[in-house]
Amino acid sequence: MNILFTNVHIFDGSGSAEFAGEVLVRGNRIAEVGRADTPLSRDDARIVDGKGALLMPGLVEPHAHLTWPTSVERFVPGMSLPPEDLTLNTARNARVLLDHGYTSAYSAGALSKSLEIFLKAHIDSGSLPGPRLIPSSIEREPPNESAFLDAGKAAEHERGPDAVRAFVRECGEIGAKSVKFLLSGESALKPGASHELLYSEAEVHAAGEQALESGVWLTGHAHAAEAIKMGVRNHFRVLYHCTYADAEAINMLAARKDQIFVAPTIGIAQAALDAKPPPHVDMSQMKADAETVLERQRNLVPQLRKLSVRLLPGGDYGFPFNPTGRNARDLELFVRYFDYTPAEVLTAATKLGGEIMGMGNELGQIRPGFLADLLLVTGNPLKNVAALQNPANLAAIMKDGKFHKAPP
Repeated sequence: MNILFTNVHIFDGSGSAEFAGEVLVRGNRIAEVGRADTPLSRDDARIVDGKGALLMPGLVEPHAHLTWPTSVERFVPGMSLPPEDLTLNTARNARVLLDHGYTSAYSAGALSKSLEIFLKAHIDSGSLPGPRLIPSSIEREPPNESAFLDAGKAAEHERGPDAVRAFVRECGEIGAKSVKFLLSGESALKPGASHELLYSEAEVHAAGEQALESGVWLTGHAHAAEAIKMGVRNHFRVLYHCTYADAEAINMLAARKDQIFVAPTIGIAQAALDAKPPPHVDMSQMKADAETVLERQRNLVPQLRKLSVRLLPGGDYGFPFNPTGRNARDLELFVRYFDYTPAEVLTAATKLGGEIMGMGNELGQIRPGFLADLLLVTGNPLKNVAALQNPANLAAIMKDGKFHKAPP
């Protein structure tokens, strides 16, 4: 049976202005899009009266951490769970993300080598609810004391180009599509660490060569300017943060704007600033770093935007103070801090989202032939993008032509 959305305002994700119209879904694809003055055929169609709500493409999370434990449904005080609990909790997080309008997710690293790969198989088969997923393996960290204490993880943390190459190769062999490297440290956890490089040029070059051979995409946690440059030089497709980008790094990103994506991930900085931890939890270093990150990003993002670098909102949800399910807050932060209009940030979260998923020719827009990942939204996020933070405003959620949340 076909599904016809009528009496809706359509935000098609292309960057064009919204318009009143109708959308016909046939199977898992959008069959027709019509203006209000040219009604579409009702033959063999289930009619969904949108009652003037906004119909838009599903949102894309470009920096997903589905294995990070905390969601809006479950608070986990740390970052560690027993394997069985981690598995079930990850499945819950996938469903929570879809419940909040995110029909696609690009993984930025996992706490398990193969969990996301199995999760994707279950989601794709329809046995578990969740977003379209670009799965990742465990984040690749350089050697540290804990790595050597755990013999099972030693191979994932060994030094040298050959070890890095072997890690990327194995990720591809087990079915990971995104492979995450921590190219720089993280000052939120250790003062000054964001300026530290964690890999040599030779190691990152080996990763880049093997990624091309294995057909996987490299993703980098990169605060330091030199970390950004290493990522750009060595075929990294996605770089997160880029906080301390200097003029050379900015120019390098601009030169590869058609091959690279940048996600500033300011949501976690805002969450750290907003957090009110109990007295025995010291977040002073994290809060101080968040202030610095936010200040630098407010200067950096407009520069990258002027150079047409593809910028996406979202990321780093799943921490105790930044739970999965709050992801749409990043849309509001792009409006608040970076002077995006709601329509501009929604285009980034949908059209550019389709591109980061590697599906820009069939995902992220309401166009004939595109996949039917759709949201029916009340509260008009084109006037107040924060409306998307309330799942009650999602009158319907459709993924792949099927309702995850059916309209009333």
